[in-house]
Amino acid sequence: MAENGKMMIEARGLCKYYGEFAAIQDVTFSIPRGQVVAFLGPNGAGKSTTMKLLTGFLSATAGEARIGGFDVFTQRLEATRLIGYLPENGPLYLEMTPHGFLRYLGEARGLRGEKLAQRLDYVASRCSLKGVWGKPIGKLSRGYRQRVGMAQALLHDPEVLILDEPTSGLDPNQVHDVRNLITSLSKTKTILLSTHILQEVKAVASRVILINNGRIVFDGPLSEMERHGTDMETRFRELTLAST
Repeated sequence: MAENGKMMIEARGLCKYYGEFAAIQDVTFSIPRGQVVAFLGPNGAGKSTTMKLLTGFLSATAGEARIGGFDVFTQRLEATRLIGYLPENGPLYLEMTPHGFLRYLGEARGLRGEKLAQRLDYVASRCSLKGVWGKPIGKLSRGYRQRVGMAQALLHDPEVLILDEPTSGLDPNQVHDVRNLITSLSKTKTILLSTHILQEVKAVASRVILINNGRIVFDGPLSEMERHGTDMETRFRELTLAST
């Protein structure tokens, strides 16, 4: 594991252009080990683009991204070993069962024998998948598919979790379970999660990064989002409308 205080997620001047369109511009922040950070913004603000750059799924037009000190673009293998990534609407093999799918991913990551069996048992339990362990993913509800996605992010016991809308499609009981899981994981992991649910931010995060029109417009403690008695929803609107 990383040393306490080490910066585990770093974005330095990240930019991503599609022709003349700027998806994100000069995105800069760093997150130390053990911190849970909520990444907020309106639809199309640049949250998913930033997460894809941090995980190496996209290349940057400019800037740097580092995970655990490893450059995502020039040391991708080293960086991605440290990352558990749950993309929004992540791809799944619908004809496979959760057990078969996760075993396949575990073997692809080099897990074998007793270690693989232990990790499969862990994610099946923590993500409440045992009841559908042998059922084809294509026959599962959206909520269960989301749990399979969370399980693959946790499978290799990564130091960093990057979660794009982790409670999407879950019912209130499942949302509660995921929030508790994130809180427990934060004791040993660094977590960046995007969400549209402001109550979720209060439940799990200690810090907020807010992006709008591809630029960071706020980065600070959760308490500062509600300063002077302003509720978080009002503050969110003030910051995003002011920067449009």
